[in-house]
This record gives sequence, C-alpha cells and structure tokens, in this order.
Amino acid sequence: MDAHDESWWTQFPEASDRFDRAYVLEGLSDLISPKIQAPLLRREVKIATDTVVRYLERPSSETRAEHAQDATARLTRTLDRIEERSTGAAISTDEAAILLTAARGNYAAAAAAATRLVGATRLQRLFVTALRLERFDIPMVLRLLDGGQTPAQAIQAGHLLGRYSWWPSWLLRVVTERALAGSLDEETIAALDRCAYAELSPTQANLARKLLSGNEGLIDTAAERLAGLGEPEAAGRLREGDLNAVALAARLIPL
Repeated sequence: MDAHDESWWTQFPEASDRFDRAYVLEGLSDLISPKIQAPLLRREVKIATDTVVRYLERPSSETRAEHAQDATARLTRTLDRIEERSTGAAISTDEAAILLTAARGNYAAAAAAATRLVGATRLQRLFVTALRLERFDIPMVLRLLDGGQTPAQAIQAGHLLGRYSWWPSWLLRVVTERALAGSLDEETIAALDRCAYAELSPTQANLARKLLSGNEGLIDTAAERLAGLGEPEAAGRLREGDLNAVALAARLIPL
C-alpha cells in the first residue's frame, strides 16, 4: 500500500469535531514505542506521550497542560542532545521524533512518517476509530480507503451507510456497490431512501436491484411496461436514470 502524505491524513481530524486526539496519540505510542531500541529513550518517550495523553483527556486542567508542555520540552532537548553527540553507530531517534511530532499535536505528519514503520492499515483503523462518529460504518470506510478513496470520500460514505443501516438488504447491496464505485452522494441517497420505503416482494426487490445497477435491457423493458400502464412520464425518467422511478417500475411487475 502506497504511503500517504500529511495532507491526506489531515482529512481525518477535519472530518469530525469529536476527533479523539488522546486516543490517536496513545495508539501511535503503542504502535511505535516498541520499535525504539534504546531503553532509556523509549522510557522517556513513553513518559512524555502518557503525560500529553492525560492532558488531552482533561484539557481544562492547567496543571496537566503545564506537565504536558514540560514533558514535550524535555523530550525535545533529549533528542537534540542525542543528535549533537551522535558519532558512528548513533542511536536512531526517528521513532521518537515521530511521537514527539504527535505529542505536539501534528497527528497527520506523525502518521505520514509512521506508515513505513507500522503500515497504513493499522494507522487507518486508528484514525477512523478516533472520529467518534455515531451511526457510522467503520468497516466500510476502511474498505473504501483500501480501495483508494480519499478519507473525505470514504467518511462521507460511512456517514450515509451508517445513517441508513435499517434499509433492506437488497438495497444495502446496491448502496455498497455505489460506495465502492465512488458514486454515492446525498442526492443518490435521497432517491434510494424512497426506494427503501417501497414494499417489494423478493422478485420485485431483485428487479429493483438490477434496475439500479444500470441494466440497459431491463430498463428498456421496464420503461415500456410503465408506458403501457399509463405512466409515460415515469418511463421517461427511468430511461434517463432517475432512481425515483425504480421503485414504481419494480412494484408494477407481477408478484
């Protein structure tokens, strides 16, 4: 999986005003700290990240804010000192520097740098979970991200799918297919929502799913039936791709 740049990761905190920064920092620490080879440095990084996490869990605490500032300042000085004294087989500070970046609040830059160490899959799950969104389809968002969609696209689809999880299974299949194709938006959802309220038999539901998938031959046949039953306007809309005509066309086939 290709590594993503900082701007890609920035889309996650921008998508939710409930983005859990403490959860992300703690998760990054769990993933990266074990890779710090020097025990003393690993311990100091752990102290710093834990201190900042405690502050993020209660940001109104002035005491915790001061402790967090002191901890990041101390870690910064430690890394600077190691860099100044490094000769020959120097201690690697790359992992610690990534966590310092996260402790300072730049989670996107930390994730971009951490991908080569821990892989994008675990980082994506961490950031998606940290969104803390209600009625949100996390597995689908992760699937869409793996398929190459941007966080903004995938999160929007996760919103829509989570909101309409009560839809019948045949329609959810259609929505999933559209989400994976990147063609799911609010207008489409509104039209599909009207289909969801239609009481369809299994045969009618199967026809509706095929119509929604764009089966041209079936669309022509269904449009001719609509016209023959006195619904020429609906027939025209169906041929033009109007999703609102699908439920009507499906209901008019014999049970």
